[in-house]
Amino acid sequence: MDLQKKAVILYSGGLDSTTCLAIARAAGFAPHALSFAYGQRHAVELELARAYAPQVGAVEHLIVEFDYRQVGGSALTADLAVPKDGIDTAIPVTYVPARNTIFLSFALGWAEALGAFDIFIGVNALDYSGYPDCRPEYIAAFEALANLATRAAVEGAGRFRIHAPLLHLTKAEIIRRGLALGVDYRLTHSCYDPTPEGLACGLCDSCRLRLKGFAEAGVEDPVAYV
Repeated sequence: MDLQKKAVILYSGGLDSTTCLAIARAAGFAPHALSFAYGQRHAVELELARAYAPQVGAVEHLIVEFDYRQVGGSALTADLAVPKDGIDTAIPVTYVPARNTIFLSFALGWAEALGAFDIFIGVNALDYSGYPDCRPEYIAAFEALANLATRAAVEGAGRFRIHAPLLHLTKAEIIRRGLALGVDYRLTHSCYDPTPEGLACGLCDSCRLRLKGFAEAGVEDPVAYV
């Protein structure tokens, strides 16, 4: 009988979420990975998630499909150019409206159905693009909501906890942590605007932050760039 506690891990196939999954597994959780096919232009990340979820330690992998292109408002879901001229202080056009709230809501529903009370999300408030749904106060607010909005919490079966173990780490610290846990970063992808062949552009915010992290960690990024 498997006595491991179940946890739902938001898993995109990117560097942060893969590291987050490894942290959950090392903490003794049975990781139930949750990915989304929402019409994102960087779908190569999802393809890697689909292919490698068992290899990175997921005991189950659920992919939820919905077409968020109907909403638009982001360079990741609409016909807008992905910025490639450096990281700005303003919230960039790659921000997807309310994305983490939508993702966490799905994760909360699946966790309640599984009888799990732990949800992991790989948000980061240091080396990131300034998205409002990556801040500590947002994570705390969603955790409060989770414990107000679910039958399991209201009836006292348990209290939901939103784990954000990368929240206060630099990208270099995240990479070092992942390597210490045996993460193979060849199995990840971070680019917002990859080529049709799946090569990372090297210039979008996500690529710049990833490359900066590997440089500061003193390790070569194993993925292929244009």
